[in-house]
Parts: sequence; C-alpha cells; structure tokens
Amino acid sequence: MVVATSSPVPHPGPAERPAGMALPALALLLAAGLLPTQASPLARSFQLDYEHNCFRKDGAPFRYISGSIHYARVPRPAWRDRLLKMYMSGLSTVQVYVPWNYHETLPGVYDFTGNRDVEAFLDLTAELGLLVILRPGPYICAEWEMGGLPAWLLWKPDIILRTSDPVYLAAVDSWLHVLLPKIKPRLYHQGGNIISVQVENEYGSYYACDSGYLRHLLGSFRALLGSEVLLFTTDSTRAEELRCGTLQGLYATVDFGPGSNVTEAFGAQRRVEPKGPLVNSEYYTGWLDYWGEAHASTSAAWVARGLEDMLQMGASINMYMFHGGTNFAYWSGADYKDQYKPVTTSYDYDAPLSEAGDPTEKLFAIRTVISKFQPLPVGPMPPATPKYAYGWVALRKYADLLDVLDVLCPSGPIQSQFPLTFESLKQVHGFVVYHTQLPWDVPDPATLDAPPHSICDRGYVMLQKEYQGTLERDGQTPLHITGRAGDTLDILVENMGRISFGANTSDFKGLLGNLSLNSRPLSNWLIYPLAIDTAVQQGWPHAALPKSSSEGQVGPAFYTGTFETPGIAWDTFVKFPGWSKGLLWINGFNLGRYWTCRGPQQTLFVPGSVLHAGRPNNITVLELEGAPPAPLLLFLDRPLYNRTLGCSTTATE
Repeated sequence: MVVATSSPVPHPGPAERPAGMALPALALLLAAGLLPTQASPLARSFQLDYEHNCFRKDGAPFRYISGSIHYARVPRPAWRDRLLKMYMSGLSTVQVYVPWNYHETLPGVYDFTGNRDVEAFLDLTAELGLLVILRPGPYICAEWEMGGLPAWLLWKPDIILRTSDPVYLAAVDSWLHVLLPKIKPRLYHQGGNIISVQVENEYGSYYACDSGYLRHLLGSFRALLGSEVLLFTTDSTRAEELRCGTLQGLYATVDFGPGSNVTEAFGAQRRVEPKGPLVNSEYYTGWLDYWGEAHASTSAAWVARGLEDMLQMGASINMYMFHGGTNFAYWSGADYKDQYKPVTTSYDYDAPLSEAGDPTEKLFAIRTVISKFQPLPVGPMPPATPKYAYGWVALRKYADLLDVLDVLCPSGPIQSQFPLTFESLKQVHGFVVYHTQLPWDVPDPATLDAPPHSICDRGYVMLQKEYQGTLERDGQTPLHITGRAGDTLDILVENMGRISFGANTSDFKGLLGNLSLNSRPLSNWLIYPLAIDTAVQQGWPHAALPKSSSEGQVGPAFYTGTFETPGIAWDTFVKFPGWSKGLLWINGFNLGRYWTCRGPQQTLFVPGSVLHAGRPNNITVLELEGAPPAPLLLFLDRPLYNRTLGCSTTATE
C-alpha cells in the first residue's frame, strides 16, 4: 500500500490486486509486489513511466479506476452521498469537468459560491479518500450549454472559438488566471489529490485543427500549474482526430465505449503514444438523451465485460458517466448532427448511479469486476435516497406571459428596425419577446416564415395576443395568419441550449434573420429580453397581487400552486399529464425544461434539498404551448424516462 506519511490527503483506496492471469507489464509489476510500504514525504509524485508502460504514484506502479461526476449537475447537499457511493464502488479516482460558463457568468464576473464552489467539491473528494482527474477545458463538451464556453464570447460575433483568435485567447487566459491558482495547491505533488489535468477536450473532433492553440494552452497550463503536473489530452480512436487533438508535451489518451474492440482501440493510442500507460479517459457506461428520441440504455453485462477486458490489459480507465445528474435550469447543451438536437433535462445517462444517485444493477456489475482486480472498501454500499410520491397538486393560471412583460422586462423594450440576436441584447439564457404590428391588412391567409435555421430555437407566435402556433429551427412548417393593419404580432423565442458538439459555427440565439409575411419583411420591432428567473427568485408571482387573465389555456402563460410535504422533504419526480412544453420552478429553483409531447423524459427530478418541510412549497410553471383544461401536476416516487407521447394526452390518463 502506498501512503505519503505527511500528506493531508487520505490514501485513495487499497492497493491494486491483479487477477491471476497472464498480464502486461503494469499488472506484472503490481503482482510482483513492487510497491514500497511507505513513500517518504518528499517523494510525493504522480508521473508517467515510459519504460514500464504505467503511471507511478510516489514511485510505485499505479493504475486508476475512475468515474465521472459533474458537481454542476448534482445539488451540493448530495455531493457527499454521490462521492461516497463512488468510493464504495471500488473507484480510486473521480474525473471532474469545470464549466467555464458556470463560473464566469459575465466578463470578469465570477461565481464560486454555493453549488458553484468547486474548491469545496474538490476538498470533499480529498476528505473521502478519492483522487481527482481534473478537466478544466476551457472547452469541455459534456453536453453542457455551449460546451462550457461562455455565451458572452459571442458578443463579438466574428470571434473564432477554440482557435488562436486573439480575442478568444485573451478571454481564455483571463479565465485560467482565475481558475488555475485555485487548483495548484490541490495538485498531488503539492499535497493535494489532483493527479492529472486534461487540456481542452476531444480537440481532434473540431474542424480548426489549430496546433498553435493547443501550444498556447500548454504554455498557459505550465505557467500557472508548474512543470511537475501530468497534463494530457483525450480524443476518439480515429487517426484524423488523434492527429489534430494531440501535441508533444501532452500525454495522449483515448475514449471509446463497450462496443469497441479493446485491442484495436488501444492500438490507436499506441500509434500516437508508443510507450506509457494505456488509458481510456471516457469509457461510456450509457449515453445521453435527445428530446424526441428514445431513452438511451446500455446493458450492464456489456459494460462490465468491456471493463474487465481493459483491466486485464493493465489499463487505467475512467467511466463516463458514473453519476450523470441533472441539467437544471438552462444548462443542457445540444448536438448538431445534420440537424439541431437539444439534450434533455435529465442527464441520467443510464449511468451506474441513477439521476437521483441510486445504485443500479450496472453499479453492482461494475463493482464485481473491480473486486477481481483489487480489494473493495470495507462496509456496505449506502442505500438509495428515500423518495416520496406527494401526489396530485392543482395549479391555477396566473397570467399570460404577454400581460406581465412589465415584471419580466422591467427596463422596457429595445427598439430596432430589424430583429436582434440574444447576443446583441446580452441575453445569455431563456427567452426574448419580439413585438411588432402588421403593417397592412391581411384578409387572406398569408405565410409567416423566416429564412432556414434562423429561428433559434423555437418561436411561439401570438397575433393580437392569441396563440397561433410555433416556428422551429429545423424543418419548420410555416404559419398562415390573417389580420388587419395595426394588429399586434409577438414572437416569444426560446433558447433551447447552445450547441456543445458537432457543429463548427457559433450558435447564436433569437431571430437571426427577418421574419416575413408572404415574403415581405416585417420591421419596426420592440424587443423584450426577459429576466424570468430574477423575478421568480424574488418571490414572483406568489408574492404578487393576483392578475385578471384570460381563461384560455393555450399559449405562453404562468401557472402557480403550492403543496406541503408531510413533515419530510424527500426527493421526488414531477410528471406533467396533458401539459405540452415549458419550465418548472419550485421555491424559486429552476428545475429545468419539460417537453411532455416530445419525450422521452416525462418527469423532472426534484431534489429534496429544494423543498421545505413544514411550510408551503411554491410551484411556478411557464407553459409555452398549452396547459390541460384542469392544470394538475403529479408527484411520483420514481422517474419516467422513456415515453414519447403525442400532445393529445389528457390529465385523466
């Protein structure tokens, strides 16, 4: 067993115990008992050993078994529970992304408080005896809004992201000078528990292939973290991606899932790193979900088999994800694969620990495999967190969205001849209302449409405050309207999440082109950037006077209600029977988007830490298309992930 006697960090787990079979060099070293019983305090190190194709921790051969967890997707009160379950699964290490946009919310404005306290999260990993592989980006992908890059970078519309563009590099360097000094004292050789740091992320999959950019990052990381820390890259096993994603001075690792031929996949790593440890930095335990597609799942047996094959080769492995969590609020990203594909609110990922942090069959299958190679920690696996089905809760309509613009946009509208993007308005997330009037009589149905891919991402259209339908980013069906000169036309545009992977262009939001009526452009717009979350966090609309609102249930509107817990605040899941699409807040906390009629996700996870015990819980729903005649929510004790429904469902289902 390796113990750094003077270290403030607990030992990250028991020594490796190899299986009794023919093993490569690392496994043979481990089997031969070449681990010193004690490392001197001065010998605290984590290094590459190219001669024996392994890592060396404090001078002894070392192989990690790791799992990914994202602190931004897990409520802070649950961090300890999730990390302890990972430790008890036999993991020595956790892999952690740092999303730049989660911390630098506006240029030069930083937030490291509450759920964003990355230092507290890292300190907790150390307290629990886990090592850390840190992935600070600046780009992280992660199916996270804009891959972790801040949307305010797009305030300079000609910026070229993830390249040597001086404007981009200046923002990156400014951020790294804030983040990396927080990381340096937590590096392993400094007495901390961070054994390695990834530079960028899967850069080989990006079109730019700018080695000067990677060289710049390498220089910045070395200048801020020192020369001793192990820096690495991760890419797929494709030769072209490994060519563009790797750089001398950064150890090249690969990622692949359980369907891959392990020998071939590591062969790809060997072509760029002929010597050194075999590393799979993202071994996929499951996959993400897109709105409108089936819930992804990967069999436990398949995942376990691939894991065992890699461990037999002496490889170091990180399982992505070990615990996925939730894309609360507006943090889910989108892929671009021939079309825009937004990611669901749930990031369950079919991972070994479920969205709510519960051990699954897959976790126990993985734990069994790990036990063949090393002793497991002594003690029971912590149980699933308690859930409660709070049942039906009745809501009432509070107001149509267009009737509360004074609250949601207190500074008033911006006038512009033609539409402006979210980025031009400095609006990062959420919604913007574009308001104009019909310039002429339209007695016969006229086509309201926009250039292809210019409504980013969904536009809810109201004529004289009457909902007409929705325009979508891809393959949109045009709307036909009639009206008189002077009639009001409003389009509420929703940002569904900026592209995090798959497209080579910056993902601007809002109306990117002119709306036209029978091909005649509309102009003279009043534009309202909405600050809905600010209002809801300040107690609106529960603390506001009741509004007199139209009785109709169609179109964008707010609904409110309350419920009490029976003296306990346990995790729960909320279902939206007969609702269409929108967002949910409980006690001012934005739990994310629901999209009942698109699916597959039918419930939103509500952490018990959001709820009050012994006093009312305030519910606010923004429904965008249409609520059921009796607006009810149903609180369950289990999730529903895999039902893609039509919009004709009713609350009586």
